[in-house]
Amino acid sequence: MAKRLFVTGTDTDAGKTHISCAILAHLTRQGHKVAGLKPIASGGRDDAERLWRHSNLQLPLDTHNPFYFAPPIAPHLAAAEAGVTLDVDTVLSAMAPWQQQQADWLLMEGAGGWRVPLNEQQRFSDLAQRWGGGVVLVVGMKLGCVNHALLTAEAIERDGLELMGWVANCGLGKMDRVEENLAYLKSHIQAPLLATASHSPNPADIEVNWHP
Repeated sequence: MAKRLFVTGTDTDAGKTHISCAILAHLTRQGHKVAGLKPIASGGRDDAERLWRHSNLQLPLDTHNPFYFAPPIAPHLAAAEAGVTLDVDTVLSAMAPWQQQQADWLLMEGAGGWRVPLNEQQRFSDLAQRWGGGVVLVVGMKLGCVNHALLTAEAIERDGLELMGWVANCGLGKMDRVEENLAYLKSHIQAPLLATASHSPNPADIEVNWHP
């Protein structure tokens, strides 16, 4: 059975897809069969297509990304406008074809941050709990990220999931005192720093310090 990862971020545009592609490239170099999944996307499906291209185990794109909406708004709002019902069971049912594949790793990327709504009652954190596996937190290194990162790390652990590592995405633009903020996060997040990503346009160039 494939091992599973769930990638979340401190907020929207933290760089989840870029880092997810880096992890897929890293696992590919280690000889693993991997697939990147983006079950729900709003604002188009460019991110899902990037994950698909970086997967060495590919099914049709609709199997990697079964739900996508054009408006760049919160997924639960986009789904409601489109008359689509999203819930954890529906999403996991759409992922069922992957159970028949000979994958070593299945990487699922969420939308926005850990508590982004899936519907009026459920959140992406509920999906992550049912999906299982470890969680990777992408921290977009910008003003305010320390608070967001610590709160998210605490929420993941409180929900009973393993925060297996985090990535500092420094490619979002200039941040004052980035080294000091990075040092603070390293000393206060009780999970290993897997990578520090800079402005590299190619995610395969990001060095990931993880050897599963």
